[in-house]
Amino acid sequence: MSIKKISKDEFRLVVDKLIGKGNVFGVKSKGDKFDYGQLESSKELRLDYDVTLQPPKKYFQPPVETLVTYQGQGNYNSQYDCEKFVLIGVHPYDMIAINQMDILFSQDNYDSHYFARRNNATIVACDVVNASQNVFASSMNTAVVKDGFDVLLTDIGDSYIAEAATQKGEELLALAQKAGEATKDDLHKRQAVWDKNKKELNKHQLNCSVTYLPKLLERAYNNPIWEEKAKTCFSCGSCNQVCPTCYCFNVQDDVNWDLKSGKRERAWDGCLLDGFTKVAGNHEFRNNRADRFRHRLYRKGKYVPSKIGGQIACVGCGRCIGACLPDIANPVNVYNKLIDDIGII
Repeated sequence: MSIKKISKDEFRLVVDKLIGKGNVFGVKSKGDKFDYGQLESSKELRLDYDVTLQPPKKYFQPPVETLVTYQGQGNYNSQYDCEKFVLIGVHPYDMIAINQMDILFSQDNYDSHYFARRNNATIVACDVVNASQNVFASSMNTAVVKDGFDVLLTDIGDSYIAEAATQKGEELLALAQKAGEATKDDLHKRQAVWDKNKKELNKHQLNCSVTYLPKLLERAYNNPIWEEKAKTCFSCGSCNQVCPTCYCFNVQDDVNWDLKSGKRERAWDGCLLDGFTKVAGNHEFRNNRADRFRHRLYRKGKYVPSKIGGQIACVGCGRCIGACLPDIANPVNVYNKLIDDIGII
């Protein structure tokens, strides 16, 4: 696949062409905050942002989605969102989170609703220009990304280095009529950005190799830190809701007044929420806040990694840190405290 050098003005023209053809979503600003939204003009797009309020997972697993509608008498209709769209500005750590979701939603029961959206998306990722105040992607080995995207943009000052990794990416770059082939000097500049981000996207330093976390947690199940942190936990689930690797959901039927027709929906859920593990008979497996707090960290550092080839299900975006009012959600603080208590063997 090709690697081009595109001026920033030329890329804005490409974005406007895409907007004229269909749905394009990208990072927009409101004051000093950033989030994804539908673009009406390339002037709205901000690729110099630090971090978005919500991760881009909402475009593949919406907060609420209809799975099935029914009319009674066995008349069921699956609902799929198959509209093509372009998503611009995904940071490497969020791209890696999407790659993890791809693996998880393809395992066991293939999630056709997720992949209907995923397969119809064209993702333009971009390397980080400005580090956010809580990012720790360098510690999690997620400061750069090598796959999953259709196009990867790297800001080298006056231009972007644009790498097309798929046929969809090639078709997108073909809209940049004035783009030229990247030179060796251009690639050196891109590598310098990668080298810098691998070191500097690290506002919270993890005091061990990220690959050691599953072993660390094997020895930490009864550590007092879970009760200590849970004392001030609100069980609000904010850390779950802003996390790019949290994918849990609840499913329920919404029956119409005729008691025959209705719809089945699924909505985001979170392991920090009271009632998340409640089952028939009003039994709840984790009704203690400390158990729920512990589960969140074990899910990211041990349980999910066992399902996806050892990848840690925390990509270091730092959103949970900013969303947590009692300031207890920082995974690095917890893991470092466990290292202090238990040590590394």
